[in-house]
Amino acid sequence: MILVSACLAGQQCRYDGTSIPNDDIVNMVKTYRALPVCPEEYGGLPIPRFPSEIVGGDGFDVIDGGAWVIDKRGNNVTENYIEGAIKVLKLALSMEVKKVILKTNSPACGCGFIYDGTFRNRLKRGDGVCTALLKRNNIIVETK
Repeated sequence: MILVSACLAGQQCRYDGTSIPNDDIVNMVKTYRALPVCPEEYGGLPIPRFPSEIVGGDGFDVIDGGAWVIDKRGNNVTENYIEGAIKVLKLALSMEVKKVILKTNSPACGCGFIYDGTFRNRLKRGDGVCTALLKRNNIIVETK
């Protein structure tokens, strides 16, 4: 069993209330080989919600208290992202999950690249909050 981003599994949980289904991920969920998760939803954020980006670093910096997750209206939603990441981690540990597949570029799920915090559709190197927490706990993260 692995965990996958719910939006990749076809659940309409992205910030704008849509999904971006990936056929392989949808099939994995349908055949009970993967469980869909949404760290942002687990952190109590509504659907839809304002888009968010990490300001001042990446997900590791957020966990360490040196960066923040801010939505497009300027609201600090850092605690929501941390709470959601912790819930995903607890689920992964309870199920002895070794690998997750998450949504690319997301402030929660991005792995390798995330948006740069300016809301100008520019990427920077880094990981999202959930990805960082999973990696710190030796869980392999891939993105789609």
